Amino acid sequence: MKRPGWLLIGGIALAIVVAGSTAGLAYHSYVLNVQQLRAGLMKAVSPDKKGFFLVDVRSPEEHAGGFIPGTDLNIDFREIKARHREIGAKPDEHVVVYCQSGHRSNIAAETLADLGYRYVYNVDGSMNAWTEAGYPIERPRR
Repeated sequence: MKRPGWLLIGGIALAIVVAGSTAGLAYHSYVLNVQQLRAGLMKAVSPDKKGFFLVDVRSPEEHAGGFIPGTDLNIDFREIKARHREIGAKPDEHVVVYCQSGHRSNIAAETLADLGYRYVYNVDGSMNAWTEAGYPIERPRR
C-alpha cells in the first residue's frame, strides 16, 4: 500500500510516496517522479545549492552516455554500500538516486536507507521517464 506525504527539500515542497510492504519486505525509502525532481532542480539557486544530493547509480559506461543535469556523483548500484561515504551526505540529508528504469536505484535507495540515511528517494522510471518527458540530458565534459 502506498501513502502520500509531503516533504520540504531545499525550500521546495515535493510530493513523495512512501512505499509499503511487498512480499514481506518493508521498504523505507521514498519515491519521487521525474516532474518532482525536475521542479526541485529548476528552483535551485545553483546546482550545488539544491538541497539534496543527486546520484546516478548506473554503470560508468551508461553514465558517460548522458545523465540528468545536476547529478553530483556516479556510483554503480553494486558499489553503493562500499562507496556511500563518497556522496558526502549526513544521515539526515536528502539523497536522490536514479538508474535507467528505477529497478537498480530502488536497490540502491533501500541499501542507503539500511545504512541509516533517513531521506532517500528513488526516481520512479529514472532515466527512461526523464527522457520520455523530454527533459534534457547532460554529457560528461571531455
